[in-house]
Amino acid sequence: MASNTAASENKRKRSHKNMGRKRKNKLARRSTVSATELFAALGEPGKPAPKAK
Repeated sequence: MASNTAASENKRKRSHKNMGRKRKNKLARRSTVSATELFAALGEPGKPAPKAK
């Protein structure tokens, strides 16, 4: 049976790892723009593109 110290250290290590994963996943969720946002500047489909300024 593992000691309480070993169990506590593993729990802390696991918790920190999971918090990092949660943080990275939260950032990654919005890092990719959707197709509508990506092509919004090109105008409506089937219509001529807006004039460049």
